Amino acid sequence: MAAFVPLMEARLDGRASQTPSPSSRRPVVKPARLRPGDTVGLVIPSSANWDATEVDILLDALDELGLKGRLGAHVFDRRGYFAGRDEDRAADINAMFADPAVKAIHCIRGGWGAARLLPLLDWDTIAKHPKILQGYSDITALLLSLHHKTGLVTFHGPNGASVWNAFNVDWMKRVTWKGEATTFRNLSEPTEAIVQTEHRTRTITKGTARGTLLGGNLTVLTAILGSPYVPDFTGSILFVEDVQEAPYRIDRMLTQLSLAGILKQVRGVVWGTCSRCDPGEGFGSLTIPDVLIDHLAPLGVPAFHGAMIGHVDRQFTLPVGIEVELDATAGTLRMLEPAVI
Repeated sequence: MAAFVPLMEARLDGRASQTPSPSSRRPVVKPARLRPGDTVGLVIPSSANWDATEVDILLDALDELGLKGRLGAHVFDRRGYFAGRDEDRAADINAMFADPAVKAIHCIRGGWGAARLLPLLDWDTIAKHPKILQGYSDITALLLSLHHKTGLVTFHGPNGASVWNAFNVDWMKRVTWKGEATTFRNLSEPTEAIVQTEHRTRTITKGTARGTLLGGNLTVLTAILGSPYVPDFTGSILFVEDVQEAPYRIDRMLTQLSLAGILKQVRGVVWGTCSRCDPGEGFGSLTIPDVLIDHLAPLGVPAFHGAMIGHVDRQFTLPVGIEVELDATAGTLRMLEPAVI
């Protein structure tokens, strides 16, 4: 694994203590693991689905895995760019948590709109019926708010409309089916090159750190800052990713995290991918690596980038709210406990 220049050493005290539990952080609640034959509820909390074939593929994929898919009542609704009215999209989520036959909830796609549902969710029902909730991108609003409001461990992983390849299925099974306390390490595939050329990570600041894994899509995280749905990041390991954002926009959002005090609270940072985030034509633009160095290197905490997290065909299923150990030198995240029971 290569390293950024300049490379900084983390300022750590050498102790492997667990993350403190601030008064605003609820006790962790782990959902039951998935088992063959279980029913998975399928919802669309954000943008409308434009192709019913995507839903057919998802249902077939679940069937191939030995699971049963149950569509939300409003999956095929549309209101402008949303998958129906806010009230109806929220009702589908509430219904899936209330339904004892549904063992997990999978979000079919992201886009925009999940944050609009937060005031409409039935938090008491969600707390009483903890279940696996999985998705990424705009689903970040749900992943973080559910963990903050109820303590529920949620899962940043492929949406239903994502590619159901062997890599994605394997990580989903390891984390949400088998209950492994696994280590997330980028794929290393043999190629004609004599060294690894794809899925490489780069160190920003060397070192290891432990904390609660929190994060998701950078745009969505910054959009809900200042609301009552954001967890306490004190002592956390922050992971972030994004897609199709110019470097100046990533710079602006990381600046917002810094001004809000979030970056000063974390013990380590993992940057995943930023697909289609090139500086573009012209002279003078910073690059994403430049922006990361500007914001993360001065923190003095272990940090690396390039993890298989984000808008990519092959991505990890990360448990939001679980204790992990980050090794920025090796480019890994190690779960310190299972995420399901």
